[in-house]
Amino acid sequence: MPERTRERLSEKPSEGATRRELFQIGNALALPMLLGGAEAVAAVSGPLRPGPEIYQSIGVEPVINCRGTFTIIGASIELPEVRAAMDAASQHYVQLDELAEAVGRRLAALTGAEWGMVSAGCAAGLKHVTAACVAGGNPEKLIRIPDLTGCDKTEVVIPRSSRTAYDHAIRNIGVKIVMVDTPQELEGALNPRTAMIYLTAGGQTQSGPLALETVAGIAKPRNIPILVDAAAEVLTIPSVHLQRGATIVAYSGGKAIRGPQCAGLLLGKKDILMSAWQASSPHHGPGRDNKVGREETCGMLAAVEAWVKRDHAGEWKTWLHWLDVISKRVSAIDGVKTAVREPTALSNRSPELTVSWDPAKLNITGEEVAEDLARNKPRIALGAGGGRRGSEPDPGSTSISITAWMMQPGDEKIVADRVFGVLSRQRSPRPAIKAPAANLAGRWDVDVEFFSSQSRHTLFIEQEGNRIQGTHKGDFAVRDVFGTIEGDRVRLRSASAERGSGDSVVFIFDGALSGDTILGPIYMGEYLNAKFTAKRHGYPAGGAPILVPGGPPLAN
Repeated sequence: MPERTRERLSEKPSEGATRRELFQIGNALALPMLLGGAEAVAAVSGPLRPGPEIYQSIGVEPVINCRGTFTIIGASIELPEVRAAMDAASQHYVQLDELAEAVGRRLAALTGAEWGMVSAGCAAGLKHVTAACVAGGNPEKLIRIPDLTGCDKTEVVIPRSSRTAYDHAIRNIGVKIVMVDTPQELEGALNPRTAMIYLTAGGQTQSGPLALETVAGIAKPRNIPILVDAAAEVLTIPSVHLQRGATIVAYSGGKAIRGPQCAGLLLGKKDILMSAWQASSPHHGPGRDNKVGREETCGMLAAVEAWVKRDHAGEWKTWLHWLDVISKRVSAIDGVKTAVREPTALSNRSPELTVSWDPAKLNITGEEVAEDLARNKPRIALGAGGGRRGSEPDPGSTSISITAWMMQPGDEKIVADRVFGVLSRQRSPRPAIKAPAANLAGRWDVDVEFFSSQSRHTLFIEQEGNRIQGTHKGDFAVRDVFGTIEGDRVRLRSASAERGSGDSVVFIFDGALSGDTILGPIYMGEYLNAKFTAKRHGYPAGGAPILVPGGPPLAN
């Protein structure tokens, strides 16, 4: 299910974490891999050599995935049956409408849904369904998107708890997003302009005030479709979401189902899915840019065919065995504790091993372990965070988390050795923090250099010893900023959701202070890097007395 952005490094996924909840913390935990990681593991780049070292041949070091189905590290590895189907499909030509008809019919037979469709990823599927609900299969309306002038269906209702970065796919159609928090607000928001309702699976959709059954009870009498985004969920047959009242449910093909990385799976009402297919490539219109080929279509069908026959219980036992191998190895380190969590929710359903310790005893934090494993070969992606005592952070505990379901045979021994090696290494206690080289309190004018443009930001800083807090004003949002100054090294972080959307942009400033200038890179997580130059703001000379008038002006 959705991933999402407001990052909180110390938090761990709760049981039944949704794609939305994982996205809140996922990018933060994956961040070490984005901060120039290629430099530390750079290989010599040469011509592409297909084979076991295809990535190394062009200078890219692959990653062992102990994190989960995150797209940024490849999500999942396609099943052999999927690759075989894609290879066979690539050897022949086929009329794509005929293929879509046959695959839709077969997906219905396999899943119990009325119809099925393969899209170019889950997000593309969200876009196509939105276009279908706006245009209703009318090509004259379809080709006008995203200009909805003259269209009668122009609004999509989304509970605030379902807002994510993924609803860009819906907004791309040009619809107005209407947010609601209660069933009463939902009833008031629905009107003849409402094209559909969008929900993210799990979380509030499962048991909150706007649970799917509640929404369906309000929407169905008004004939308003409900689209449920279940991207990272395991496939239930029949779909629990359709049974609970959804009109369409969307899955990622390249996550739990282990189909093609560039495929999504849509199940539900045939009339809407036929309109969604009309809005998809190879047809012209707003979905032409989301092309799904014959290879991905057959690969996705093969993944669903395999899903109904896979030994899911056997896979689970294998994953637990891998985590046991790692647990036994690292538990030999004095002070290290391990625990395995076996979630039962549908989203990101995989056993997970938590390895925890007192950072004051081993002189390293979970985030630093994740950084080491991400930087050095063999590279390993895993989660990290601080411990918690109830709802409060626990400074006496830190941890890493290892998710099993995307690991490959043999990875468990490599991971066990690497984690053991990092945690068992002798380290000196942390040196005392350097005194700040200056007091940064005040206003700083910040020139930001992006890849192909520049922008002016402003920092308003308060400083107490080494600690910094204040405000970061960007182009469109004002955020709280926190950080430190150690000697002349200035590190600041700002992050918050953009107003009225599920988006968030993170800025991590890492600068060197010289006089009244701070210079360095900005790390922006999934949006890569930028550069900044901050200069202390120079106020004009003041001191002239200010006359307070005794009444209104006599002239302008």
